[in-house]
Amino acid sequence: MDYCQKIHAMNAALDHTPLAMVDTYGCQQNEADSERLRGYLSQMGYGFTDDEHQADLVLVNTCAIREHAEQRVLGNVGALVHTKRKNPNQIICLCGCMAQEPHVAKKVKESYHQVDLLFGPHALWRFPELLWRFKAAGKRVFEFADDPGSIAEGIPVVRQGSVKAWVSIMYGCNNFCSYCIVPYVRGRERSRKPEVILEEIAGLAAEGYKDITLLGQNVNSWGKDLDCGMDFADLLKAAAEIPGEFLLRFMTSHPKDASQKLFDTMASSEKIAPCFHLPFQAGSDRVLKAMNRVYDRAGYLDKVRRLRAAIPDVVITSDVIVGFPGETAEEFEETMTLIDEVGFDALFTFIYSPRVGTPAAFMEDPVSREEKLAWFQRLVARQDEISEAKHRAYIGKTVRCLVDGKDEKGLTARTGGNRLVRLTNGAEDLIGRFADIRVTGANKWSLSGEAV
Repeated sequence: MDYCQKIHAMNAALDHTPLAMVDTYGCQQNEADSERLRGYLSQMGYGFTDDEHQADLVLVNTCAIREHAEQRVLGNVGALVHTKRKNPNQIICLCGCMAQEPHVAKKVKESYHQVDLLFGPHALWRFPELLWRFKAAGKRVFEFADDPGSIAEGIPVVRQGSVKAWVSIMYGCNNFCSYCIVPYVRGRERSRKPEVILEEIAGLAAEGYKDITLLGQNVNSWGKDLDCGMDFADLLKAAAEIPGEFLLRFMTSHPKDASQKLFDTMASSEKIAPCFHLPFQAGSDRVLKAMNRVYDRAGYLDKVRRLRAAIPDVVITSDVIVGFPGETAEEFEETMTLIDEVGFDALFTFIYSPRVGTPAAFMEDPVSREEKLAWFQRLVARQDEISEAKHRAYIGKTVRCLVDGKDEKGLTARTGGNRLVRLTNGAEDLIGRFADIRVTGANKWSLSGEAV
């Protein structure tokens, strides 16, 4: 923490409290990383703002999963040239998965001269050192070392909100799906030690957090790199035995590692939310093989059947990619029939986006963007019908929910299966509490109801 203290001393000598803005893109893992970056910034003496015009330091934590996300980030970073022109002392930092891609780092270094500091996920724990180097020398710092090394514990955390919390249990990925950049930018799988994870969860429960999500690129493979005698199901069971009133969730799972033991563990505890995000990506065995997903359609469907047998009311969500290179119209129809057969509660749907450095980026892709968009729209329309039907089946039921916040429409809550519920009554003192809610209405996106 020496670097934090050095920067804190510099900031304390100013005539105002410097403000930092942390702008986060992408997945929940990025959100968890940003909480640690805020922790560092707080120890350095920064306050926080959501306005880049007021910020003395802007930190952009990026995602590299899809091309659209990259273009959006670069567009927003480009616009910061105007805030820096008004405040030449403003420090602009770019970090996260995009920063770990060599072609992005090169582009930023050559064309985005307003960026002072760039570092990838592997160097997150070195953020105070890297910022000190920039402040001390006044020269741009670019750090994207390829070696992820070991896991750094003890990084301070500033969490967003007091109801929900993210707990990273592992980093990296070993699966190398042919379309995915994650193993290249986040490295191989590294599991945190169970005692450290359980201590963090116990601390969150003691602080009153009610919704705790365990994070990893593939949580089901947690512990394989440790000699601790535990797998993910064991860790989940141990977490559920921690005293306190809270729900445990987890994401994301790879179907090849989703086990009967995990299903049975979920069924054994009311503290483990009855929801499972199980990405299938495509309904065609040939496409799954080209994606290097290491399971087939029949195997996926068998796991869904066993999951529902163990937890009849489980909410199942998934990811699907439309228009993978070489996918035919007939193979897309296999995805459509799989959606009908499973009856997912919700889908996260994407049109294939090539990522530089992945095997799929070199595959022939003869189907036009227009045809893929037509497939995508059909898929979304069908899933909307399924989601709305599932939601309408809740009308008239009373469901235990966690009231988690408020927006411009009123109080919001989440069912155990993570369905959004909009409350038509209730005071703000319900926030952070579990309540029985009678469902009175539904649409394809959410439920509505009243606290009883």
